[in-house]
Amino acid sequence: MSSSITAFAVEKVSAGAEAATPSGIPLAGLEAFVDNYVKEYIGQQSVGASVVMVKDGQVVLSKGYGYADVEQQIPVSPDTVMEWGSISKLTVWTSVMQLEEQGEIDLNEDIRNYLPENFLTKLKYDDPITMLNLMNHNAGFEEYMFDMAYQSPEEVRSLEEGLKLAQPAQIYRPGEAVAYSNYGNSLAAYIVERISGQPYREYVQQHIFDPLGMKDSIAYSVVEERPELLKHKAKGYFFEGKGSFRQGSWNYMSMYPNGGNNGTAEDLAKFAMAFLPAAGEQSPLFEKPETLGKMLTQSYASAEGMPGNAHGFWEYPGRHRTLGHGGNTIAFATNLQIVPEDRFAIVIMTNQASESNIVHGLTKAIVGTREQADAVDLPDASEVQGEFVAARRPGHGFMNLFPYLTLMKLEPQGADQLRVSLAGMTGSYKQVQPYLYEKVSGDSALDAWPMLHATVSDGKVKAISVYTSDYLPLPADKSMPVLLLSAALAVLAVVYFIIAPFVLLVQKILNRRRARTRPASSAASRKLVVGLTLSGTGIVVNNLVLALRMLSNNERAYAEVYPQIMVNYGLTGLAVLFLAALLVSWKKKRSASTARDKWSAILPGAMMVVLVGLLVFWQFYS
Repeated sequence: MSSSITAFAVEKVSAGAEAATPSGIPLAGLEAFVDNYVKEYIGQQSVGASVVMVKDGQVVLSKGYGYADVEQQIPVSPDTVMEWGSISKLTVWTSVMQLEEQGEIDLNEDIRNYLPENFLTKLKYDDPITMLNLMNHNAGFEEYMFDMAYQSPEEVRSLEEGLKLAQPAQIYRPGEAVAYSNYGNSLAAYIVERISGQPYREYVQQHIFDPLGMKDSIAYSVVEERPELLKHKAKGYFFEGKGSFRQGSWNYMSMYPNGGNNGTAEDLAKFAMAFLPAAGEQSPLFEKPETLGKMLTQSYASAEGMPGNAHGFWEYPGRHRTLGHGGNTIAFATNLQIVPEDRFAIVIMTNQASESNIVHGLTKAIVGTREQADAVDLPDASEVQGEFVAARRPGHGFMNLFPYLTLMKLEPQGADQLRVSLAGMTGSYKQVQPYLYEKVSGDSALDAWPMLHATVSDGKVKAISVYTSDYLPLPADKSMPVLLLSAALAVLAVVYFIIAPFVLLVQKILNRRRARTRPASSAASRKLVVGLTLSGTGIVVNNLVLALRMLSNNERAYAEVYPQIMVNYGLTGLAVLFLAALLVSWKKKRSASTARDKWSAILPGAMMVVLVGLLVFWQFYS
């Protein structure tokens, strides 16, 4: 293991025995604790990690583990550059609060007053959308899945062009549901651009990075603009199996403010420390101390006791009040948490997609968990059982199917405990207050959801709130019976159109061997049946390929999948022509058609109706 763990210089504060992390780990033994924690994962389940912790304005641990480049055996080092992911959003909200401090932005003003006229073209409601709605991720936007990230810098457009290209529809009334929104964050950054009169990334460099001495960071996804950083950027990886990793792509974004920052962990720690000034001292980010206090004040929560949002910072139920943000890009995962009461911060950056063992597990070990008072008169856990779909989901287009493949399922485990299942992950949550549950065991990836809260009204669950998003009851047109029927019909249609061509081929071969000949009219109908069947097979194959492409990499431009949508139209049109020709043929030669001929056409025709109906229902034509 020593060959895959590398350390770099550690700057420590001189502190007494009482100095400790929020969870109670003495600073004197912090390095040994972290070493022991990560050794179980580095090289086995995690590629590399950079960990920095600060206490009272000083770095108490700064250490690298594993490799920044597995193939070249380059270890993580002090100057290793990684992608921030969604931690980048905090620089947007910091910029907004700076402008709010100057009187340039009103957090309660309708953002349309800061945007070009008719910039937002897909709003469903006339209700104002405020900057607070954007900060709290409850402006009502759907999750638009395309043109969010690319795999080459050549595809990157300007921020304004990116916002216009990937504009989502509004599917909730503002304030109605928390649905984490990358678009909303980049929209806020665009407002910063318009008010400040300079590109957002230049604003961040001048007003955040430069004042904090963050010389090894860039508020942009195209690191190629900074060659001195590019040569130190880590490669990103996917976990393939124990000890096996596959290289992934770097992340390039037009809407870069929501996840495009790059830099070292030590630079990110400088950013964290700016929110933890000593008593009587001023944060270098703001001119007035009350601005920092306001930013770190809770701005939204689904219920008392449930961690919520603090003007863009997500609250975490640490031993003391903890705030921060996690991040994920195509092949990197990160976490930043600050504990103002302790003037403590932890930064973890990994070069692995969706890494959770260190990103979330180590964070939890360091900041601890808050103690819960013994609760009484708790409602039975069975009250909140059921299936729920993410509020953060596409509302339009074929991607609206995917959230229904990963429903959150809640099952009671006794009177006061729930079993949470999602996308193959499971966890147990114990009720600590009425309808408020805390994770007690289960998959480490669910550590990102340390608590969940059920909003119940008139005996019905209105929402399940977790970290960064709500989960909602299934809509009437997507109820479980409808979903199960849809799944059964889909399996039936797919199996039929995959098998049918081979059956037709076998029949043709057997007929040739038996030297059977058909009447001309019957032969013509047979060709139409074959054409109809192959059209259905083509549709099935086209959409299976489309689904596999999106599952393998959902960070795509819409232009990449548009041709397959057009193929759906083309093949469906062809199928309609074959079906119409069959009907005309039957009408003209009703007496000549045998029962066998009719049934050989009815079955593929019926299956085609089922297939097209499903594609229309799940919007595979848009």
